[in-house]
Amino acid sequence: MPAAPLFPILYRILQPAFPRCLWAGRADSKAIALTFDDGPHPQYTPQLLKVLDRYQIPASFFWLGVCVERYPAVALDVYRQGHWIGLHGYDHRSFIRLKPDELKQTLEMTQTAISHACQLDPSRVRDVRPPNGLFAPQTLDLLFQWEYRPVMWSVVPEDWVSPGVEVVVKRVLQQVQNGSLIVLHDGYHGGQDVTQIAERLIPQLLSRGYKFVSINQLWQLKC
Repeated sequence: MPAAPLFPILYRILQPAFPRCLWAGRADSKAIALTFDDGPHPQYTPQLLKVLDRYQIPASFFWLGVCVERYPAVALDVYRQGHWIGLHGYDHRSFIRLKPDELKQTLEMTQTAISHACQLDPSRVRDVRPPNGLFAPQTLDLLFQWEYRPVMWSVVPEDWVSPGVEVVVKRVLQQVQNGSLIVLHDGYHGGQDVTQIAERLIPQLLSRGYKFVSINQLWQLKC
């Protein structure tokens, strides 16, 4: 059974319960964020970048440290094109299963990989999305203690199970609203469709008057 119908319900429950996380932008603003998890990927990410460049829109990428180490040139291309970079852990292990020192290590290892690939000060990479969106209150306490910014979601079309391009696009268009924070994937799970999804989705969102912003801009609009 697809989990996609449950995500809007989870959002309505979790967002007010954990308001210090970034779940979405302002309800009175047409600014939305398009985000991509689990990369960079040597094939899917460069293809996606061409679509983003064609429409001249910013996106935000939440990377796995192991993928950055494998494909540093792809990571550098993403950064040079002006997209926002966040952390998704080193190897996609669930944060709630990690001890505090292991959690800190997976974040710092990913920061280091990004720093080496992009010639970027690791302290500038502070946005964190937990793998699979799983977290506990204790997880958030540690992230805040270490001065990271937890980033969640408001639109999750479950593209990683590859339900088809049209299905993913339809799910996003049904759920999107002012301030939406959309999650897609350009990694090994779901990434094979990401370019086609972006090609279909972006012009339709633009035609509805939405403006794409980075996660950093969404934080600023929230404040």
